[in-house]
Amino acid sequence: MNIAYTPIGYFRTPFTEVKGMPIQPIGALGIEGAIDVLPEYSDGLKDLEGFSHVYVLYHLHQINGYDLLVKPFLDTNRHGIFATRSPKRPNPIGLSVMRLKGVSGNSVLLECIDVLDQTPVIDIKPYVADFDRCDADRFGWFEGKSANATHHRSDERFAA
Repeated sequence: MNIAYTPIGYFRTPFTEVKGMPIQPIGALGIEGAIDVLPEYSDGLKDLEGFSHVYVLYHLHQINGYDLLVKPFLDTNRHGIFATRSPKRPNPIGLSVMRLKGVSGNSVLLECIDVLDQTPVIDIKPYVADFDRCDADRFGWFEGKSANATHHRSDERFAA
């Protein structure tokens, strides 16, 4: 089976290299950017402005290959890739929840940007708390470490 996606647009962000980027949106508070949606998809932005946050799915275009065991940014131990949020995955798909600042023409204006400039966007979906919020009670190896994402920055361990 061959699965193929076509970008609907591209991120415009202040990050031109992987090193030094926030590793999660929580570490990117106040960092603004946009998604420039391709003209043929701009009608799909109708009514998006009514939401405060969006999920953005994107292709991690600077990642080559994958590792099933990785040492993630917030730990010194190796973990299975599916137990991490590390980018070097069998399918290099990124997911971020970002604050929606507005829509201007075919640009989606965002805050909490933790993505490399010119990253291809696969999809945008509204965040709806009644659907998406859950009371999680287990955080695996992230327990006691996830708060560090507010200040931890990317290094080059997963760069192409």
